[in-house]
Amino acid sequence: MTALPHDQPSPVASSDNAVVKHIRALQRDGSAYKKTNTLWLEGDHLCRAAHGAGFAPRVFVWSQQAWQRCLQTTEDHDLHAQATKRCANAAKHQIIMSDKLWADLSGLESWTGMGALFDVLPAHAHHVQVAVPTVIVDRVQDPGNLGSIIRTAAAMGFSQVLAIKGSVALWSPKVLRAGMGAHFSLNMVEGLGPDDLSKLTVPLLLTSSHQGEWLHQKTLPWPCAWVMGHEGQGVSKAIEAMVQHHIRVIQPGGEESLNVAAAAAVCMHASASAQHPVV
Repeated sequence: MTALPHDQPSPVASSDNAVVKHIRALQRDGSAYKKTNTLWLEGDHLCRAAHGAGFAPRVFVWSQQAWQRCLQTTEDHDLHAQATKRCANAAKHQIIMSDKLWADLSGLESWTGMGALFDVLPAHAHHVQVAVPTVIVDRVQDPGNLGSIIRTAAAMGFSQVLAIKGSVALWSPKVLRAGMGAHFSLNMVEGLGPDDLSKLTVPLLLTSSHQGEWLHQKTLPWPCAWVMGHEGQGVSKAIEAMVQHHIRVIQPGGEESLNVAAAAAVCMHASASAQHPVV
């Protein structure tokens, strides 16, 4: 039988509760985690991904409905339920929120009724890895774009994402949701400047609409670092000057340019395909 959470969670019904206030602060300010060194992860998938990667849950939060479902789920073959309960049991504290309070708090249209506050390493504990497959984001603004790039990077065998100062916060709630757990399998470093990229020993690749070799004809170096720029302004001149390879992506249907997340997916897939040719 699947183990239930070891302690009866404490009930919470007031919006003035300290945990509720902490969660709201993290939701309001996407960069608040930099000050508190805590993340709010909503949904069982993100919680399982974080716990599976070694992140420590501080407080696990259930809605009343989710807690009742937890009590009723005892089938050993439900691996997701088992992993969720292991995550809950690893937390220092567990609480149950009233369904009304949870509905007011949730950032999801269709909520699962569970989430957790996780301890995270402070920013200075993360270091740039100089010789691994990398994606560099230069002032990317949209959380959905950045989360999609992170998710694709993990899927295509890249090891780290480096964010230049001015990019949307890597661990903000919207970026985390778009990343779907990929954050926890990558080395993530933010707040960097162009000078920090000079440490990299892998070549930098940049897409261009007017110069360079065609992506589908280019022998791509590996490992490498793909550079993805601001949605409107592109890559800064300082970083462009560091690029060794300009790459053009064929667009037979026209259009001025690709969305940055789409361009990143096309480029990373080309790099991954070159490493894993179909036999």
